[in-house]
Amino acid sequence: MARPHVRRSHTRPAAAAAGILVAGLLASPASGQEETPAGAGGTVARTVGDARYEPGPCPKTPEPTAALEGARCGTLTVPENRARADGRKITLGVAIVPAAAGTPKPDPIVWLAGGPGDDAVGEAQMAIDGGLNRDRDVIFMSQRGTYSADPALTCPTIDEFGAGAVGLDFDAPSTGRLHVEATRTCREQLAARGAELGAYNDIESAADYADLRRALDIPQWNVFGISYGTHLALNYMREHPEGIRSVGIDGILPPSKAGSALTWSSARQGFDGLFKACAEQPACNRRYPDLPATFDRLVRQLEAKPVTTTVTVPGSRKPVKVVLDGGALVNWLTSATHVAPGVPRSLDELAHGKPQRIAEQWAGGKLSPKAVGRVAHGLAYGVFCSAWVPYETEAEAVRGGREAFPTYPRSVLAQAPQLPFLRPDCAVWDIPAAPPSVRDVTRSDIPTLALSGGFDSQTGAGNGPYVARTLPRATVVTVPYEPHVVFATSKCAQAITLSFFDTPMAPDTGCLKDLKPPAFEIGP
Repeated sequence: MARPHVRRSHTRPAAAAAGILVAGLLASPASGQEETPAGAGGTVARTVGDARYEPGPCPKTPEPTAALEGARCGTLTVPENRARADGRKITLGVAIVPAAAGTPKPDPIVWLAGGPGDDAVGEAQMAIDGGLNRDRDVIFMSQRGTYSADPALTCPTIDEFGAGAVGLDFDAPSTGRLHVEATRTCREQLAARGAELGAYNDIESAADYADLRRALDIPQWNVFGISYGTHLALNYMREHPEGIRSVGIDGILPPSKAGSALTWSSARQGFDGLFKACAEQPACNRRYPDLPATFDRLVRQLEAKPVTTTVTVPGSRKPVKVVLDGGALVNWLTSATHVAPGVPRSLDELAHGKPQRIAEQWAGGKLSPKAVGRVAHGLAYGVFCSAWVPYETEAEAVRGGREAFPTYPRSVLAQAPQLPFLRPDCAVWDIPAAPPSVRDVTRSDIPTLALSGGFDSQTGAGNGPYVARTLPRATVVTVPYEPHVVFATSKCAQAITLSFFDTPMAPDTGCLKDLKPPAFEIGP
C-alpha cells in the first residue's frame, strides 16, 4: 500500500487473498447467458447478468511484457455503478497466462494488484517470474480505473507534482496547498470526462471479480493479492465468497484498520526489524551502533533545519535540487527497507553531513519516467476518501503516530507516511463515504495464507495475526529480513505460496529455517 505518488519498489519504486467448503455454492447461471465449453478459459464470449466477457487483444502495458506472450486475452464490460441500471458501462482488460504444466490444475489463480491504482496486467511479469503459473493458469484483470481499463483514471499532473516536490519541504503547509491543488485538478479532469468518481472502490471492484469468474465459466478459483490487493481480497472474500477455493494475501492491509494510524504502526515495525538485524550482526553493530537513536535524532534535526542538496538521478543529466526534512526522511526509510543492506551506511553518511545517497534514492523513484501516467489516482482516492478517511479522525491519526514515534515533532506526525495531506485531499475529492460494512473484519472459513515481511514498513507484519483472528483456517507466515510484498523478493515466499495453493491447509514452510540476514554494507 502506498500513496499514489509514492511508488513501491516491488512494482516500480507497495496482498490478500477453499475450495472444500464452498465447492457447491456457485451462483446459478443468469438467464439468457451464452454457453461456454468447459475449459475454454477466456476464448468464448459470454454474458452473465450485466457483465459481458469478449475475447480480444491483450491489454496495453507500458512496456513489452514477455509474460503475456501466448496469453488468452479480452475485456470484461460491467456497469460503472451497479446501483444505476441505465448508467454507463466500463471495460476492464483481461489476460490469462496459461500454466507451464502440460496438464493444468482446474482451479486457476486470479491476481489482485497493489496500489490502490496499480494495474494487475502490469504486474504479470512479477507473478510469472515467481512461478505462479507452474501448474495453474493465472488471470490478470485491470481493476476499474487502472492503466489498461477504459476509462483509465490516471492523472499525470499529480505524478509531475510529486517529481517537483522533491525540491520542497515535504510536510510544510505550503507544500500541502500545492498538493491539494494538484489533487483538485485531477478531480476536475476526471469528472469532465464523465467518470462517476464514487463508483471506484472495493465494493464495485469485488463485484467485478465475481462477475469475471462467472463470465469465464470457472467453478472455482484461487485468489492472490499483494499490498492494496489484500485490502480488496479481504472485502471480496466477505462480499462474494462463492467459488473461492483459497486466498493468499501478501503485504497485508486490513480494511478494518486501514488509515493513517496504521501506516505509523507499520513504519515502526519495519524500521525496528531492520535496525534489530543490524544490531545482531557484529560488524554492523560496531560500525553503526544504536541506529534507532541515530534515526530518531536525524528526523528531529532535519525537521528543525532541513538539508538542501543537489543530485543527479538516472536518466537525467540535469542536476536536481532535493530537500530533506524529517518527513522526507521517514518516507524515504519507509521505501528504503527494500534496499536494506545499504540503509545503515546511508544514515551514517547523512549524520556526518553527506546526504547524497539518501537524496538520490528519494528523488530517483519520483523522477523516473515510470512514475508518470501509470497510477490510477481516481481509484486510489476512491478508496482512501470513501473507506478510510471517513472512519478515522484526525486526532486518531496523530495519536497513532505519537504512539509509534513519541519523540517526533508535531509537524512530522501530522502527515502519515505514504499518506501526506490525505484529509484535505479527500475534502476536495468530495465523494460519499462507503457503507460502514466496508470496515467490517472478514470472517471466513476459506483457507488463507497471510504472508508478511519482517522488514515491511508499509504494511507491518502484525497485520497477519490480526486478520487471522477471524480466519480460522489461516496460516500466518512472516518471512524474516524481507520488505513489503515478499513474493516479489523471496524464493522462500514463492515456494510457500505455491505449496499453499497445492495444499491450502498444510503449506510447506520449511524453507524459513534456512534464511539468513542480509550482509549490511560497511562504509569506510
